[in-house]
Amino acid sequence: MSSSEASDGRPARRSGPTPAATETRERILTATRELLDERRFDTLNVADILAAAGVSRASFYFYFPNKQAVLADLVRAAVAGGQQAAQPWIGEEQSPIAALRAGVSDGAKLWRENAGVLRAIVESWGSDDDLRALWLAQMNLFTEAATARIEADPQARQRLGDLDSRAVAASLSWLGERLYYLAAAGVPPFDDEQILVDVLTNAWTSALYGT
Repeated sequence: MSSSEASDGRPARRSGPTPAATETRERILTATRELLDERRFDTLNVADILAAAGVSRASFYFYFPNKQAVLADLVRAAVAGGQQAAQPWIGEEQSPIAALRAGVSDGAKLWRENAGVLRAIVESWGSDDDLRALWLAQMNLFTEAATARIEADPQARQRLGDLDSRAVAASLSWLGERLYYLAAAGVPPFDDEQILVDVLTNAWTSALYGT
C-alpha cells in the first residue's frame, strides 16, 4: 500500500490547508492590506473586505472571526520583519552606534512598506482588547530584547548608572513607535525619512552612549 492510500485503499486525507484554502485566506489578507493603504481601519467593515477580496461572507468567517483578527495577522507578519531589522544591534553584529543607525533605518523602511497596517494597529489598539494585548506583547518583545542588549553592554550600563535598564529600553522603544507612526501618517518633519532616522538614532545613542 502506498503512503498516499488509506488502509481500505481509498486516497488518504492530507493534513493542512489545501492550496485553494490558502489562496482564499491570502486574498482576504491582501485585500485588507491594500484597503488600509487608502482608508482608516475604523472606516472598514467586513463587507468592504469581501468586495475587495472577491470572497463570500462564509469564506471570510471560516478563517477570521472579525476584521480585527485579519489586522492581527497582518501585524504579526510586519512585526516579524521589525525583529529582523533590530538584529544588527541586538545580536552585536556591528559597532553599537553603527548597528543602531542600521536598525533605525531598517525600521523606518519597514514602517514605510507596511504603513497602512501599522497605522491601523497604533490607532486601534487602545479601543480593542485583543488588539491591545497583541500590540503590547509585540512591543514587549522589542523592549525585552533591548533590555538584554543594554544589560550585556558595559558602556551602556555605565552611561545609565542607576537608571532602570528596562524602563530606558521601554521608553526608547515606545518613542520609536510614535515617531515611526508619525512618519507613516505623513506628519512633518518625520515624513522626511532622513530626519526621522537622524533624530531617532540620536535619541538611542545619546541615551546609551552619550554621543
